[in-house]
Amino acid sequence: MKVSFLELVFDEKLQSSINESILRISNSSNYIGGKEIEFFEKEYAKFLNLKEAIAVGNGYDALVLSLKVLGISSGDEVLVPSNTFIATWLAIVSIGAKPIPVEPIERTYNIDYTKIEKLISKKTKAIIPVHLYGQPCNLDPIISIAKKHNIKVIEDAAQAHGAKYKGEHIGAHGDLVAWSFYPGKNLGAYGDAGAITTNNLRIAKKLRLMRNYGSEIKYKNDVIGVNSRMDSLQATVLRKKLKKLRSWNKKRNLIANFYKDHLSGLDLILPFTEKWAEPVWHLFCVRHPKRNFLIEKLKKRGIETLIHYPIAPHEQKAFKYLNLSKKYPLTEKISKELLSLPIGPHLNEKKCEYVCNNLKKILKTI
Repeated sequence: MKVSFLELVFDEKLQSSINESILRISNSSNYIGGKEIEFFEKEYAKFLNLKEAIAVGNGYDALVLSLKVLGISSGDEVLVPSNTFIATWLAIVSIGAKPIPVEPIERTYNIDYTKIEKLISKKTKAIIPVHLYGQPCNLDPIISIAKKHNIKVIEDAAQAHGAKYKGEHIGAHGDLVAWSFYPGKNLGAYGDAGAITTNNLRIAKKLRLMRNYGSEIKYKNDVIGVNSRMDSLQATVLRKKLKKLRSWNKKRNLIANFYKDHLSGLDLILPFTEKWAEPVWHLFCVRHPKRNFLIEKLKKRGIETLIHYPIAPHEQKAFKYLNLSKKYPLTEKISKELLSLPIGPHLNEKKCEYVCNNLKKILKTI
């Protein structure tokens, strides 16, 4: 049996509906901006139960624009998880600021809020908690610390579409929330796309200017802006998929529970979920010291797995210039042991059972 890690096309009825919408956009010649973008922004904001969603070109731009609109610039410091995808760090250095890594909580892999305050300096202007793998961070203590020190909170929710923190959707707890709609996300486009969400109407208005060269009226530029506009084609795809997101997330939750039930008691560290968290299981990550052995054996049985992420940001050659003298042992350990199992609405119980049975057999040989 073959078990794919990810399948982007698995619903023929939805695919047919998307194709019709793409053809409509193609025939309209309205490829950038316009009503399709406005409709998606309103629908996504309504889905998250907040006031504003601002569509942008991709998730990286969402982070960069969030930092810029809040006034973070060259020489500033931004606290960021040491255990995250590199894009979070790249957004910070792109504006001349410096990332200050914070180790994770081992059982959730999210930023350890108990380590934040001692890393705050006079240069600290923001914190970027990442809702990693679709698991919400513990936001209350982070926001409390930020308010105490008068610094901003920008949430990286690139993997958390539909996740809830204490009963409320991730989307407007911090000052701004950055989203990615990369094709492999729970809510994915047919290319690059992103968004920023907030309940601050003033900031939302400025972000709409910034994403379009700083202009609301053509040839009249009010602020320094960039070109980060979502294509109408991506918006129409996202509008169709948004209607399916709740059911897809529910399916992911069922699969995650299946894995937990059938893999418990093994020599394997399974994901942990806080009582107040409602994750959306963008990834189902397990840990084992012989991770590479498991990958090889599962592959021979037709089971596709991935590693998120094999090299921690602070170990990347690109960030050597930061001269980070402090060590991040937990992050390095996670990067060497973490393994992502197949998860997504394309899977059925038979395939999940196949994954679990084979994993049990392989673990017995170690």
